[in-house]
Parts: sequence; C-alpha cells; structure tokens
Amino acid sequence: MSITAINVRNQFRGKVKEIIEGPVVSEIDVETPSGLVVTSVITTRSVKELGLVPGKEVIALVKSTEVAIAAL
Repeated sequence: MSITAINVRNQFRGKVKEIIEGPVVSEIDVETPSGLVVTSVITTRSVKELGLVPGKEVIALVKSTEVAIAAL
C-alpha cells in the first residue's frame, strides 16, 4: 500500500525527534519543519518493523473522531 492510498487528511511530515521505548509500547515524538511536535504511542514491535530511529523522516497521520478542548 502506498501512502497515497491512505484517506487521512491530517498529515504532518517531519523527523523522529525522540523515541521512549518500553517493553510493549513506545512513545514517538515527530518534529515538523515548523517546530510542531506530534507525539504518538505505538507498539514497540511497530517501532522495530518501521525502522524508526531519531532523524528518520516520517509522516504522522492523525485521524480522530473527537478533539477535546479546555478553556484557559
């Protein structure tokens, strides 16, 4: 499957900034060229299968049915 076959409108190109690896799940920080950091929690197995390492170029795909907002 190519990346163009995915129907997700919120796509952020960036580079892996940091990986906090756990035994089952890992936290991945992706930094966009504008400095926005998008964080994802994925399985550690997926981290290895995708070959994720700091500096690797990736696309963060965000698909959500709910976004919560709190007033400041």
